[in-house]
Amino acid sequence: MKIIGIDSSGLVASVAIVEEDTLVAEYNVQYQKTHSQTLLPMLEELKKMVELDLATVDAIALASGPGSFTGLRIGSATAKGLGLAMGVPLVEIPTLEGLACNLYGTGELICPLMDARRNQVYTGVYQFERTTGLPFSFRLCRVLPQCAISIGEIAQKCNEYGREVIFLGDGVPVYKEKLGELLEVPYSFAPAHMNRQRAAAFGFLALQYFREGKYVTAEEHTPEYLRMSQAERTKGKGKTYGTDQGNDAGGCGSGK
Repeated sequence: MKIIGIDSSGLVASVAIVEEDTLVAEYNVQYQKTHSQTLLPMLEELKKMVELDLATVDAIALASGPGSFTGLRIGSATAKGLGLAMGVPLVEIPTLEGLACNLYGTGELICPLMDARRNQVYTGVYQFERTTGLPFSFRLCRVLPQCAISIGEIAQKCNEYGREVIFLGDGVPVYKEKLGELLEVPYSFAPAHMNRQRAAAFGFLALQYFREGKYVTAEEHTPEYLRMSQAERTKGKGKTYGTDQGNDAGGCGSGK
């Protein structure tokens, strides 16, 4: 099984090619949020370097949200275009799960933090559990599904779990000092090479999702914003969550 993974949900633009348990290639850029200009050229470069035959690709994996409103729309449009052109399904991976997957196999709780601005973070809590039903030894499980809440609320939840926590994501530099004031449990922070979204992690999770029948057609895919966009908030439209990173309000989502 061969999967193309893409992510533009945050600061990182990332594309990867995953074939079964092998990472064939990955291209990550964390410089400026110019994903609309870089994402497809990055994929084209990987395609050339590994001589990828697009006819051999089984699915497109993508970060389905939450994240930057603009970034998610770019990733969604790119994945939909590829899916339609190639005639393959899309595997929607919740952004926080893809981020948590960077710490595969750890025994601690994993708490990804994406800066949602206005004193909120996109976050969730995850753990790995051993399994015998997959080609891999561990399954990523949700302790707290991804949601948009304050840093104080997520710190309180971590304290209630009473277990050591590893934090990662672009929200860590923003709230690192505050976490030190609020946390009562042991905690640590992921190193630089593991603390941002990687398309390879989304591709890895997609192998499991695909085998379980968790995929959609390109036409069916829509991003999961968790909060309303600024325009929607201003006009007072809608009652569901959906957002850009720079807006307040929101709550826990169900994940996918």
